[in-house]
Amino acid sequence: MPARIAIPEPTSSDAEYNALCLPAYEKALQASGATPVLIPLSEPREQVARLVASVQGILLPGSKFDVDPQRYGENPTSECGESDPTRTAIDEVLLQDAFDLGKPVLAICHGTQTLNVWRNGTLIQDLESDLHTPVDHRPGRSVAEAHSVQIAPGTRLARLSGAGEASVNSSHHQAIRRAGRNLLVSAVSPLDGVIEAVELDDPDRFVLAVQWHPERTFDHSPISRAIFAAFVQAASLWQEPDAQLTIPPR
Repeated sequence: MPARIAIPEPTSSDAEYNALCLPAYEKALQASGATPVLIPLSEPREQVARLVASVQGILLPGSKFDVDPQRYGENPTSECGESDPTRTAIDEVLLQDAFDLGKPVLAICHGTQTLNVWRNGTLIQDLESDLHTPVDHRPGRSVAEAHSVQIAPGTRLARLSGAGEASVNSSHHQAIRRAGRNLLVSAVSPLDGVIEAVELDDPDRFVLAVQWHPERTFDHSPISRAIFAAFVQAASLWQEPDAQLTIPPR
């Protein structure tokens, strides 16, 4: 039976944005042998819990909204956009379930930032005003190769990509400043040092978060296909832990 992967709606208030973005995630999951399970953000918490209990993996997608800086102890700057509290609440339900039960997680763009903050990390609220970076991190979905990323040797990302460097797309103005607890930096933008990927520092648990959008380049990018294939394989192998086992703290 194909692995079932939970994916929340990208936003709680923009149906047009959701309709534009979701098909690429769903297509990449299906092409990799998984069944996407959409988590509507408007559903009651009990229904969300039932859906989450039926899946073997969690995919946190991008969003048009920003992560609320108050969640990592900062006041928003003028460049910081609005947050989406409903999406945040559902993401936290999904992450808690995944970490409690050891389910694989793939986080993308906004999902990466959410994961990092949930793990008590911090963010750069706006790359241009904060770093004055020469790299354009937000050319948008029409640019397939926006800049390169340097992949740290020995990481899960290095093993599944088979390379030390890759060209990626980019659609973000925020990024990780300090990696969250037990998150290992596995890729950076070499020209400005911006963190582009993190992963859980545990070889036995698949938690990978990338700042770019591999779902958009799935058809022609080997590293994009490798990311989804590894994630779906991990979800296919997941088994619910014995109730007698002690679950490590998040």
